[in-house]
Amino acid sequence: MKEIGHWINGKLVAGTSGKFADVFNPATGEVQARVALASKAELDAATADAAKAQVKWGATNPQRRARVMMAMVGLLNRDMDKLAEALSIEHGKTIPDAKGDIQRGLEVIEFCIGAPHLLKGEFTDSAGPGIDMYSMRQPIGVAAGITPFNFPAMIPMWKMGPALACGNAFILKPSERAPTVPLMLAALMKEAGLPDGVLQVINGDKESVDAILDNEVISGVGFVGSTPIAQYIYARGTANGKRVQCFGGAKNHMIIMPDADMDQAADALVGAGYGAAGERCMAISVAVPVGEKTADALVAKLIPRIEKLKVGPYTAGNDVDYGPVVTGAAKANILKLVESGVAAGAELVVDGRDFKLQGYEDGFFVGPHLFDKVRTDMEIYRKEIFGPVLSVVRAKSYEEAIGMAMDHEYGNGTAIYTRDGDTARDFAARVNVGMIGINVPIPVPLAYHTFGGWKKSSFGDLNQHGPDAFRFYTRTKTITARWPSGIKEGGEFNFKQME
Repeated sequence: MKEIGHWINGKLVAGTSGKFADVFNPATGEVQARVALASKAELDAATADAAKAQVKWGATNPQRRARVMMAMVGLLNRDMDKLAEALSIEHGKTIPDAKGDIQRGLEVIEFCIGAPHLLKGEFTDSAGPGIDMYSMRQPIGVAAGITPFNFPAMIPMWKMGPALACGNAFILKPSERAPTVPLMLAALMKEAGLPDGVLQVINGDKESVDAILDNEVISGVGFVGSTPIAQYIYARGTANGKRVQCFGGAKNHMIIMPDADMDQAADALVGAGYGAAGERCMAISVAVPVGEKTADALVAKLIPRIEKLKVGPYTAGNDVDYGPVVTGAAKANILKLVESGVAAGAELVVDGRDFKLQGYEDGFFVGPHLFDKVRTDMEIYRKEIFGPVLSVVRAKSYEEAIGMAMDHEYGNGTAIYTRDGDTARDFAARVNVGMIGINVPIPVPLAYHTFGGWKKSSFGDLNQHGPDAFRFYTRTKTITARWPSGIKEGGEFNFKQME
C-alpha cells in the first residue's frame, strides 16, 4: 500500500506519528493509499524550521520573490497534465475540471508576480520641518492554510501564492482526502527557486488543525471548508491572537426573470448545479424562477438536459459531465437529504437515487437530481447539500425572489438572469451576498479581484486573492523620520507642532 507523508524542509518525509488515514479512489471505492497524519510535535517542529527559513526569505527583495512566482507559472503549465491526472485519481473530477482547478490557482500565482507593486508603501515628504513619514508593508512571519478536498490545487495556491510573495513562510495543511497534488505543488515551488523550509506541507486531521491554531509562532491562518469548522477555527485562532480568515458553506440562488433567455438559463443551471458533482462552494443549488409561466418553462428545459448528463470516471473521456463524490459518507449524506426532500413533499422530477454505473458499483457516484416546488422551510433548501442536486423554488415576484437570497443564512454567491438592466442593477446593489453574477452563473472573480462571501459564508475582515490577500499577509509599519539641519539645540519635552 502506497504511503503518503509530508513535505518538510524541501523534501518528502515519512510521518512519525503512526497514525494514517485512507485515501480512496472515488470511482472504484477502493483504498489506493494511506496518508500520514501529523502529531502536534511534528507540526510544531516544521513550524520552527519554517520560522528560521523565513528570516532570509522575508529579507529577499520582492522582485526576486516574484521571479519564483514567474518560474512557478511555467512549471505549472509544463506539468498541467500530470497534475490533473493526480488530482482526478484522488478527487474524482473529470480531467477538464481538474485542469480548471489548476488553472484558477495558476492565475493567482500569475497575479503574485506583481508583488513588488502591491507591496509598495506610502510616503509623505516634509510632513513637518525636516520630517518625512512613510509606511512599509512587511510579512507577518509564518502563516498557515487549512484547505479543503474539493479544490486540491486551486485553494492551496490561493493561500500559498500571496503568502510567499509577501515574504512569509507558509504551513499548508491540505485535506487528507486528496493529499498528493499539494505535495506536487511544493516540489514545483522548490524547482521554481523557493528556499527549503519556507513552504512546509503537513498532512493531518483535527490534531494538526488545533496545533496550527495554538502554535504561538504562526501569526495568520486561512481556511476554506464548512461553516461549523470555519466558525471553530475563527474563534480559536482569534482567541489565540492570530489574524484569521475563514470561508464556509454556501447556498447559492439563481433568479430567473420572465424576460430571461430560458435556454441560456437552463444551460447555465445545469453546468453550475451539476459540474464537479456539485462539490463547489460556488455551485448554484437553488433556481428561483419568477412567475409560474417562467417556472414551467424552465423546468421543461431542465429535465431533458439533466437526464442526458453523462456520469462516470475521468478515464471514460472528456465528454463525461461529472464524476463521483469524494467519499462513501458524502454520497450517503446527499442521498439522505434527497430522501428528506421527498418526505417533505417536494417534487422529485429527475430521480437519480437508483443510479448505478456498470463496472463501478462500489464507486461513490450519485445520479443527478432535480426537485421542483421546493419550499424555503425544507431541509433541502436550508442546508448545503454539496452534491448533484438542484432545487427549484418558485417565486411570485421579483421581490419575493430577491428576498430568498437575502434571508438565507449563507451569502457566498448569487446570480440573476434577465435582459433588463434596471433589474440587474437593482439586484447587484441590494442583495446582501458577496459575489454577484449578472447572466453569469458562477461569479468567481478573476485573480486580480477578491473572492469572499457574506453572512455565514465568511468570517474575517479580508477576502482571498487579489489586493486583499496582500493586506492579509502583511503588517503595516509607519515611520516618522526627522533629519534636522543646523546645530542641535537640546532636548524637546513635548510633541513638536507640525507646521
